[in-house]
Amino acid sequence: MSENLQQARMASVTELAQELIRRPSRAGIDDYGPVLGVLEDWLTDRAVPHRRLYDDAGELVGLLVEIPGGRPGQWWALDACVDTAPYGDETAWSFPPDSGEVRQGWLLGRGSADSKLAAAMFCHIAADLLPRAAELRGGLAVLLDVDEHTGGFGGARAYLADEAAARPAGVMIGYPGLEEVVVGGRGLWRAAVAVHAPSGHSGSSRTVVGAISRAAHLVRLLDAADLPGVDGGSGFPLPPKLSVTSFHGGQGFSVTPDLCELNVDIRTTPTFDAHDAETLIRKAVAELDAELPAPKPTEITPVANWPPFRLREDEQPAAALLTTAAEAGLVVRAKTAGPSNIGNLLAGEGIPATAGFGLLYEGLHGIDERAHLAELPQVYAVYQRAVLDLLRAA
Repeated sequence: MSENLQQARMASVTELAQELIRRPSRAGIDDYGPVLGVLEDWLTDRAVPHRRLYDDAGELVGLLVEIPGGRPGQWWALDACVDTAPYGDETAWSFPPDSGEVRQGWLLGRGSADSKLAAAMFCHIAADLLPRAAELRGGLAVLLDVDEHTGGFGGARAYLADEAAARPAGVMIGYPGLEEVVVGGRGLWRAAVAVHAPSGHSGSSRTVVGAISRAAHLVRLLDAADLPGVDGGSGFPLPPKLSVTSFHGGQGFSVTPDLCELNVDIRTTPTFDAHDAETLIRKAVAELDAELPAPKPTEITPVANWPPFRLREDEQPAAALLTTAAEAGLVVRAKTAGPSNIGNLLAGEGIPATAGFGLLYEGLHGIDERAHLAELPQVYAVYQRAVLDLLRAA
C-alpha cells in the first residue's frame, strides 16, 4: 500500500470511528439503531455484504459482514463490539463522552478504545478484501455486536446460532492494547445464594440469628476458603479466585430480616473448574447450615458457567496475529487475562479466539476514554496481514 493510500485509509478508519462515537450506544441505555445505521450506510455505500442479527426475542443484536472466498477453505472472523460501557460521572470528563474529536493524536470519547475504532478498522479490512475475494479460501466474517457490554453477548450467540452463517475456525476480537495478544482467560462460575432465617423484631428479648448475620458468617467462610495456587504443570499461568460481589438483605431498623442474598463470582482454571467451584460453595453452605441452623436451608442458584481457555502460541488464530505483529516490528507477548471475555463464550463452543490486540488507550470503562492513533497503521496492517495469511492457507 502506497503512503498516500495508507494515509487516506487511516483517515477513513478514524472518520468512521468518530461517527460511531458520536452515536451514544451505552449498553442497556441507548437505542442501538443510530450506531448500527452508521455502519450499515458505510457498508452499503461500498457494496460490502452484510445483514442484521436478531436474538430469539426478535431484538436487534448486531450486524454480520460476510466475504466468501472463491476457493474452498475455513472461515475466520473478526469481532468488535459497538455498544459501550456507561459514561459514569459526566461532569468528571474533560471532554464530552460522545466527543469523537481527535486531539493531540488521541481519539476521544466512550468506545474509542472499546471498541468502535476496532469496528471501523475491521469494516475497512472487509472492504479491502472484497475485490480479491475470488483468490481466497473459505471466507471472512466481521461480527459487529451491540449486546456485549450487557454480558449477554447476544450478537455472538445469534451469529453462532445462525444456520445460514459459516461456522468460524477461529475469531480475533478487537479489544485494545498494543503490547499483548490475549490468547486466554480464566473462566467463571457464578451463583446467587439465598440465606434464610426466622424474622423478628430487632428489640425482642428473644435472641435471633438473622439472615444478615448468617450471610455474614457465610462470607467469612468463603473468604477463608482454601483455593489452589498456580498449577505449573497445566501451563495456565493464573490461579482461581473467589469474590462475593453483592450482599443484600433487610430494610429499615426494627425488623431482623428472614432473607439475605449474595452473589458469588469464582474465576476458574483448567485445574479448578466449575465442578470444583460449585463443590466449594456447597461445602461452605453445608458448614453454615450445620453451625447456624435455620428453618430453611440455604439455597444456591447457579447463574453462569464459562470455561477457561488458553491457546498455544502456535495455534491459530493466535499464531497468525503474533507472527504478523512481530514482522511489523512490534514487541508483543501472549497473555492470559484474569477477567473473562467473549473468548470464553467461544471456547465453550469449541472455537479458538484471541481477545485483545489493538491501540494504546486510556480510561477504558472509566473517565476520559481515548485511543492513541499513531499506531493505527501498524495495527491495521497486522490484522489485515493475519487475515490474508489465514485465508490463503491450504
